[in-house]
Amino acid sequence: MNDFIHQTKRQTKGTNTFMTLMVLSLAILNLATIAQPQAAEAQSITPDHIAKMQSVSNAILSPDGSAVAYTVSVPADPYESNSSASSHLYVMNTETGEAKPYYTVGSVGSVQFRPGHEAITFLASRSGDNGRALYELPLDGGEAVKIYSYERSISGYQWNSDGSHIVFTSSEPAETSSSPLPYKADVYEENQTFRRAYIVNVTEADANAMRINAEGMVHMTEWSPSGDRLAITTTPTPNIDDFYMYQKVKVVDAQSGDVIAEVNNAGKIGQIVWSPNGEQLAIRAGKDIHDPTDGRILTVSASGGTPEMIDGSFEGKYEQIAWTDDNEITFLASESTSGVIGTIAPDGSSKEVFVRGDAMAIGGMSYGSGLIAITASTPAHPSELFLIEDGGSPERKTFHNDWLEEVELGKQEVVTYKTRDGMFDIDGMLIYPVGYEEGTRYPVITVVHGGPEAHYSNGWLTAYSMPGQMAAGKGYAVFYPNYRGSTGRGTEFAYSSQADLSGKEFDDVVDGVDYLISAGIADAERIGVTGGSYGGYASAWMSTYYSDRFAAAVMFVGISNNLSKWGTSDIPDELYLVHSRERMWDSDDKWMDYLRRSPIYWVDRAQTPILIMHGAEDTRVHPAQSLELYRHLKVRKPEVPVRLVFYPGEGHGNRGAASRYDYNVRMLEWFDTYLMTGDAGAEMPHWDAPVPVKN
Repeated sequence: MNDFIHQTKRQTKGTNTFMTLMVLSLAILNLATIAQPQAAEAQSITPDHIAKMQSVSNAILSPDGSAVAYTVSVPADPYESNSSASSHLYVMNTETGEAKPYYTVGSVGSVQFRPGHEAITFLASRSGDNGRALYELPLDGGEAVKIYSYERSISGYQWNSDGSHIVFTSSEPAETSSSPLPYKADVYEENQTFRRAYIVNVTEADANAMRINAEGMVHMTEWSPSGDRLAITTTPTPNIDDFYMYQKVKVVDAQSGDVIAEVNNAGKIGQIVWSPNGEQLAIRAGKDIHDPTDGRILTVSASGGTPEMIDGSFEGKYEQIAWTDDNEITFLASESTSGVIGTIAPDGSSKEVFVRGDAMAIGGMSYGSGLIAITASTPAHPSELFLIEDGGSPERKTFHNDWLEEVELGKQEVVTYKTRDGMFDIDGMLIYPVGYEEGTRYPVITVVHGGPEAHYSNGWLTAYSMPGQMAAGKGYAVFYPNYRGSTGRGTEFAYSSQADLSGKEFDDVVDGVDYLISAGIADAERIGVTGGSYGGYASAWMSTYYSDRFAAAVMFVGISNNLSKWGTSDIPDELYLVHSRERMWDSDDKWMDYLRRSPIYWVDRAQTPILIMHGAEDTRVHPAQSLELYRHLKVRKPEVPVRLVFYPGEGHGNRGAASRYDYNVRMLEWFDTYLMTGDAGAEMPHWDAPVPVKN
């Protein structure tokens, strides 16, 4: 930022009122020549729009392709509740396109078509239920009927091909305290409950559920096509670190419940699917123990052994796989900012892409009788249901959020720029301000994704924590860079940021800002940054180490001290294996290196007003990470505007409708105060978030 402007502002604070007003008038006049957002503001997207935004969250085709069941995520009213969004069930006739609501009185999960029955089943918790139970609805409509409940809540289930047996998972009860005290202490990471797997015939009254004889915590379960075996994944403990890094694939005999084969897989795993003949398994998993994603395809005999990776040179990320015949796997994949659907042989040959969504973020697919159902968003709307018939183009079938017809959106496009070290071309999305005029420079909000094993696709990029079109309507440009270490670009790109925390990966973000400045779009004096988790780490880094480049920051569940992060996070092995690739205590000099890669180390550089927000119950990035940065700033740089907001009951990201709304309003208000004006000396907004009166 321009040092002369800030020196002038500091000097005017002690002068007479006339001089102060003159400086303010000139500043306002200057802003008017740079960006004029007011004209578009009346038609822009607001936090109230986002608070009621619905999206299609899942779609499942019937085996014959005649119907598609899909769920719609419906948020609670933030003015009345802090509940999470509900998942409502709808069914569409694929021939007529007619869709009907099937279950909207509560939230459903694990929607499936029951084999051999004209019915849909799902998990729900209704009055009198002991947690979630299994319900069934006829395809032609009617009342939901409970067909199975367990003594404890059912976490998930899968139908056997016979339509009678299910495998389901349920957590064992925790041991109760025998202490006579009227107070129960929380003993950290002890007395955790294991989730077990069971097989039961739901058509038999009072049928006993047979527990599968597998040690540890059960996560995934998949029936073989013939229904005589199951593929499952287990971990030694319920710890989240084990879930990320140490799931093992096992094959179970369905009659005895005994493990009959084991797969020697290593690293992250996201999916297991059987070949139609039951002889092989395809696993969507990591390349090895150091792969930060589960985006490769591995195949292995159903008799066990070591999996072999296919298509290892693919410079993308497999997101979903379905074994559609013995010699063909249908896949959904990310290629940088695009989504693609295609087929590949189990040996990696005969790869073919038949759907490419360059302006579409595909969230999931379902295959049935030659028809494919997908959920996808575009730059113009949140996730909706699309159908793909006979290898054609996706055809949109659902239309939610009528309010989108009444608002004006900023143009969104993919931008590509070179990194300063010349190693990579970086892709990202840019949303232009509504009413953008070429040659005019605008304030830019840089949105950094978490992970870093994640990426932004060229779809809908507006949510409670992503300013997107809300900011575009106010006159901001919004930039989403997929810096090195992001997914969707192959393993070399994903591995490229490992063992270099806050290094070249965050330089890539700044290089993107420089690209926008050189392109004449960004105002160099008004660059902002926000993000959550690893993106929160980036926000803290930009407001300390790179503080001279950023005029405002909003940090969410972010990292400020890598030394204490190692001692408080619930994923220490994942941090080591796929991020740092070294333990900081391996040598004395590493301790100092980790401190230098921490935003608190660079607080003396800080001049960026920063709003810090965090879930009070976060176990991934402990709330103390935010408290540390706040306290360092208050003590060492008291002149820098800083505010810390904790959200009671929230974890690593807000789930409640009201807490999301509160976050959204505070984020936008902070940027309006410091970024739109470019005034680091502006008075902080009132501590109580300004919630407008509901119309």
